[in-house]
Amino acid sequence: MLEYIKGKITTKNPAYVVLENGGMGYVMNISLQTFASIKDLDETKLFTHLAFKIEATTPTGVTLYGFFQDAERQLFRLLVSVSGVGNATALLMLSSLAPEKIISAIQVGELSVLSSVKGIGNKTAQRIIIDLQDKIGKETIAPEFLGIAHNTRKDEALIGLTTLGFGKAMAVRALDKLLKREPDFTVEELIKEALKIL
Repeated sequence: MLEYIKGKITTKNPAYVVLENGGMGYVMNISLQTFASIKDLDETKLFTHLAFKIEATTPTGVTLYGFFQDAERQLFRLLVSVSGVGNATALLMLSSLAPEKIISAIQVGELSVLSSVKGIGNKTAQRIIIDLQDKIGKETIAPEFLGIAHNTRKDEALIGLTTLGFGKAMAVRALDKLLKREPDFTVEELIKEALKIL
């Protein structure tokens, strides 16, 4: 329905922001991750997620969530797809842990990292890992949360490796390892060296 809203920031704090666009003010709940990205800005564009809550005793409630990066929104949507993880819990997770730490914990099955978030017990953490491990393994998350550095050489090498038939998550791990060892590799060198270790 709403992909993003771009406008003037009229109110901002670590919990929510008000964006003015076309004479209307949109209140959006945000994570600390997004707040850190917009705290010094006067205008911004936030990717949105619209949530509806229907209760028998109250009229339909609509809540708007805003994310500075689409990758954070993708992770939020994956988290809320897990039974027992609501919008508030997913936002709390994104405020408590860096997105790359959540992704890493899911990939390697670190229950203790996920259950360190208030309101996430071992059972919920286990459910998150079971439900999302395959999805994150297939890399439905944008690459900026899956690597040590987001750069065009890495992106181009990743496209090359996936075109050759390698899985994105596996290719990202290989590229990260290579960039840690030699940050100045060219795209061609990255691909050649990655092929040796994949």
